[in-house]
Amino acid sequence: MRRRAPVKTFATRPRPEPRASRPCPLCGRIGPVPLWDCGGFSFASCRGCGLVQQDPQPDPAAVASRYDGEYLAYEEANQLAYRDLELLALADLGLPEPGSPLFAERRPAGSRPRALDVGCATGALLDALRDRGWDAAGVELCAPAAAYGRARFGLPIHAGDLASARFPDASFDLVHASHLIEHLSDPASFLDEVGRVMAPGAILVLATPNADGFQARLLGSRWRSAIYDHLYLFSLRTLRAMLESRGFRVEREVTWGGWAAGLKPAFLKAPLDAWAKRSGRGDVMAVLARKAR
Repeated sequence: MRRRAPVKTFATRPRPEPRASRPCPLCGRIGPVPLWDCGGFSFASCRGCGLVQQDPQPDPAAVASRYDGEYLAYEEANQLAYRDLELLALADLGLPEPGSPLFAERRPAGSRPRALDVGCATGALLDALRDRGWDAAGVELCAPAAAYGRARFGLPIHAGDLASARFPDASFDLVHASHLIEHLSDPASFLDEVGRVMAPGAILVLATPNADGFQARLLGSRWRSAIYDHLYLFSLRTLRAMLESRGFRVEREVTWGGWAAGLKPAFLKAPLDAWAKRSGRGDVMAVLARKAR
């Protein structure tokens, strides 16, 4: 499917914050190999599994403080473009419609399947999912963005992280998190909580930059996703391994984006975009997974 030109990624400048090296959340190894010096912060690759991580990492409380009114302004300006990209990703992954027997057989007659968007920003995607037949709820760390989504779209959006929302076990048929996992200080614990709130047979959709994509390999520290706000950068292999380690089974994978808009020569964009999608070397990836246990 054809996609619009990418929106410039929200990024904060490096600032004085408490930082510390952390064990790899995937394999537990300590002492990653330096990879990219980005000026004021650096990325390294795990010696054991290859997961790319910012090293040293900023304190989680400092990370959370970045998502304020400035972040809301960025999300509000770009919400429709992001909504459309997310809907395309869901279509690429073949997400079943809410009226599918897959969901209907587990829900009381007349009820809608429940969708949760974690890191839902303004709630624009949730609004679209609700229009398509989902019972939609959101979680958003940025309190002004959560308030915007509640007021603008009338959506139930919890301001905070997923754990603080305290949803009951097995609450949702779909959990969606787009461009979230790379921002998290503890992605493994996040996936554990996601698994807890998923109903039997529920679907998890994750989208995140692809550290093994063509652009990442070509540009290195100049890659548009090598930014201060990204704590972990996954490849398809490491994301699949992380999901499997937390009890998920990946069923579908897609990537897209081979040549960034604005890079020259411009004529390379169409053929490289097509090649990257076929080969799994796209700049962004999305996976559809289910709980395996």
